[in-house]
Amino acid sequence: MGHRLSTITTRTGDDGSTGLGDGSRIAKDSLRVECLGEVDEFNALLGRLLAHGLPSAPRDCLLDVQHDLFELGAELCLPGQARITEGMVLRLDQQLADFNAVLAPLKEFILPGGTPAAADAHVARTACRRVERRLVALFHAEGGNPASGHYLNRLSDLLFVLARTLNACTGHGDVLWRPRTSPADPA
Repeated sequence: MGHRLSTITTRTGDDGSTGLGDGSRIAKDSLRVECLGEVDEFNALLGRLLAHGLPSAPRDCLLDVQHDLFELGAELCLPGQARITEGMVLRLDQQLADFNAVLAPLKEFILPGGTPAAADAHVARTACRRVERRLVALFHAEGGNPASGHYLNRLSDLLFVLARTLNACTGHGDVLWRPRTSPADPA
C-alpha cells in the first residue's frame, strides 16, 4: 500500500482549511468537514465498544462497520463518489434480523444502559444518529449518495439491537423505562 501518512503534521491547515481527497481545499468549519469529523468520532466510539471484548458475532459485525465507515469517509472526502452501496445496507438488514430473532419481543421502552458494553452501544447509536442528521444536511446543501443515508439509518437500529443483545448475552436483560406518572384520564 505504500506510505500514505509519512508526515502527520503538515501545517497546511493552519489557515483554517483542510484538503479533500481530490486535492481541493475547503474550510474546516464546512458541513462536509463536519460530517467527516462526526464519522471519525462515531468510528472511535465503535472502537471503544469493541474494546469490551464482545462475543464473536457482534464483534465481527462491528469490525465490518468500522471498515464501512472508512468507505463513508472516503466518499465524503471525494465529492461525487459513492462508496456505500445498497448491498451494504442489505447486509445490515440481515444482521439486524439475525440479532433481533433471538431476542425477546420488545413490549416496553428501554433505557440506555445495562452492561458497560451495552451502554457504549447506546452511546454509539446516538452518535450514529448525529452523523445521519449532519449527512442529511449535507445532502440538502450539496446532494449525495442515498445509500449512505440508508446505511446510517439501518446502522443506528442495529446498534439498538446490539445493545439489547449484549445485555442478553450476560443475562442482564433490558433496562425497562418506568413512567413516573400515570397517563391523564381522558376528559
